[in-house]
Amino acid sequence: QVELVQSGGGLVQSGGSLRLSCAASGTDISTYTMGWERQAPGKQRELVARINDGGITNYADSVKGRFTISRDNAENTVYLQMNNLNSEDTAVYFCNAGTYINSIFVARGWGQGTQVTVSS
Repeated sequence: QVELVQSGGGLVQSGGSLRLSCAASGTDISTYTMGWERQAPGKQRELVARINDGGITNYADSVKGRFTISRDNAENTVYLQMNNLNSEDTAVYFCNAGTYINSIFVARGWGQGTQVTVSS
């Protein structure tokens, strides 16, 4: 199990930016795929972005061009830079660390969740 601690988030106006951080404790994340997911009220949790151990990224269509996931293995931390935020981005954001088994992502640890609220 990978222990992850999130920071960042909060309240921002539409069009603004926020950066989320997710730091691993006691585990070298360099071999893990790291990701961000979010859950809005009344909706299912959805993938926002992932970055694999080689630095290859993928994004949900709804955030492409606005969000950037990055990782600093030396700091054991993954980031989510969110720009041009809108009300549809309001959600609780969770980071995770995992591996792929038979092409299926299996989470090995989750952050505690961070509220992001975008006001119009």
